[in-house]
Amino acid sequence: MEYKTDFLIIGSGVAGLTFALKVANYGDVAIVTKRDVMETNTRYAQGGIASVFDKYDSFELHIQDTLSAGNGLCNEEVVELVVRDGPTRVRELMDWGVQFNLYKSDRSVFDLGLEGGHSKNRIVHAEDLTGYEVERALVDRIRENERIILFENHIAIDLITYSKSVKRGVITTTHEDSCCGAYVLDTKKNEVHTFSARITLLATGGAGKVYLYTSNADVATGDGIAMAYRAGASVANLEFVQFHPTCLYHPKAKNFLISEAVRGEGGVLINGEGRPFMEKYDPQKDLACRDVVARAIDNELKRTGHESVYLDITHKDPDFIRKRFPNIYKKCLSLGIDMTREPIPVVPAAHYMCGGVITDTYGRTDIKNLFAVGETACTGLHGANRLASNSLLEALVFAHRAASRAIQELERLSRNPIHDLPPWDTVGTTDSDEVIMVSHNWDEIRRFMWNYVGIVRSNKRLSRAWNRIENIQKEIMAYYWNFTVTADLIELRNIAMVAELIIKSAMSRKESRGLHYNIQYPQKDDEKWRRDTILKRSIEG
Repeated sequence: MEYKTDFLIIGSGVAGLTFALKVANYGDVAIVTKRDVMETNTRYAQGGIASVFDKYDSFELHIQDTLSAGNGLCNEEVVELVVRDGPTRVRELMDWGVQFNLYKSDRSVFDLGLEGGHSKNRIVHAEDLTGYEVERALVDRIRENERIILFENHIAIDLITYSKSVKRGVITTTHEDSCCGAYVLDTKKNEVHTFSARITLLATGGAGKVYLYTSNADVATGDGIAMAYRAGASVANLEFVQFHPTCLYHPKAKNFLISEAVRGEGGVLINGEGRPFMEKYDPQKDLACRDVVARAIDNELKRTGHESVYLDITHKDPDFIRKRFPNIYKKCLSLGIDMTREPIPVVPAAHYMCGGVITDTYGRTDIKNLFAVGETACTGLHGANRLASNSLLEALVFAHRAASRAIQELERLSRNPIHDLPPWDTVGTTDSDEVIMVSHNWDEIRRFMWNYVGIVRSNKRLSRAWNRIENIQKEIMAYYWNFTVTADLIELRNIAMVAELIIKSAMSRKESRGLHYNIQYPQKDDEKWRRDTILKRSIEG
């Protein structure tokens, strides 16, 4: 089946939904999301949105904190426009029904939290479920809009561009790329549909599932980055993978994050010997930036041989803890951990991609009619390390800017009819009787990425990872061409592609900066490496 629409949005987190709401008055909108619409990384964002509202804070301080975290690689123009637009975007969310925490004594004043790397309290939050509250409000509005069609349980396979043939994206010509939609698998019916669109937006989120341990939802398999790269878009800075310092460590807990806000409210990291340790690593102690804290925990685990460290907030009033962190308290208690009386066991886990598909300040990629927003994109905001709670902020600001430009582009594109595109080609493929290839390679990639391309890297580890990904890529390619596509195969193909790009980027950067730490090059080298790592697929592939 072929669907035709003005706007095709791939992904249903805060970036994609915000864009959809803003463009819906100007054209028909299709949102493709591979699970339930609420199953996104946005939903699990606990901390909040960084924005300047306090009278003792300023745009200049927020800008400086962001630049400091980014370690010399932030685009200062982007940082300034995002920070200055933040308050407007937060108020817009309130107009859309998002209920943030306000002071009881003055309902016009935000109850602002503090997180690592911030010099002032500026985290707008909804208890410790900010992402869920934002996602809920946006989904409610999406479902009410008749011009927006939601395709749940649909996973995008590949983008369709005018420089490609119809047989699974084989490049056959060399004229200028222009995106005209995507091939999408309906995972309930196992049917591939063609989505033709005047404008396509990638908002698929991050790629935490490339790693064995992650705070991310299961949907975070780097789909947008992989599809864009295969289509010929430029990507950048994929060596900068942020590992959140504090994921809950428990055999029955999966991907559960212990918010940075716990440390912002006074939580202290202690090692297995019961001693605080962050003062050894940074003057800001437990409120140091995430790259510093993650490496410190990694070092403590290796030094002591213990399986976790602990986050202790028991010195705070129990009623305050239960009220400020109701979701975290409830989750920990369900596992037998009372955070009001005992420390929480935590370990680092892959959390956020600071690199992605390169865009301009309006979310446009270097493929015509293709936009990218949110964690899928590399806008220049984060540089070598993301400042806490700048992610939802970036998604909101760039979704707004991308929508304004996409509406302008639509006026030009509407003069011509939407193209008829050939259906998905299944010639020569059969159903697989070797599904073990998919599950085995999925597991192997995530394990060697964790062991060799994790928090601390070395030339030898990266070389081992490169050898493995080369062999796995050959297996996946042969399998992909011979068998009918499935959701698992699509995701495997994407995590393999993103893993390859992360390894290649990490091997090329001969220094340590921000989230990339190589023991062979422990120092930062501004003279040679204060620049982005850019990768682009050649026209020959």
